[in-house]
Amino acid sequence: MTEPSNSLDEVVHQRTRLGILTITHEAQRVEFGFLQETLELTAGNLSKHLQVLEAAGLVSIEKGYEARRAKTWVSITRQGVAALRSEIGALKQIVARVEKPGRAPAAPAAPAAPRKRTLRVATDP
Repeated sequence: MTEPSNSLDEVVHQRTRLGILTITHEAQRVEFGFLQETLELTAGNLSKHLQVLEAAGLVSIEKGYEARRAKTWVSITRQGVAALRSEIGALKQIVARVEKPGRAPAAPAAPAAPRKRTLRVATDP
């Protein structure tokens, strides 16, 4: 049996890129500003993640105008849908292993003992 975590794709699995793929899969076509606001990213940060996804063939980017304003739309590609489904499948396998019936839940860790702190006061010589 292959370890499911070995199937995770580093391009897809990164939190922001997984969010981009999930949103574009759900909406089919998403405006850049919506992704930026929803994922709480700067324009530069979102642009970098989109470049990675576009270079991997997972999204397509379309630039155009709407009401005389420049707009950028992002769509998931067929390859992107397949990569997202593969990622979700691997995550489901991992979750199934963790939630396997018959396993006792892990006991919560004991709280750490408080450290003693020493206050040092500077004195004039």
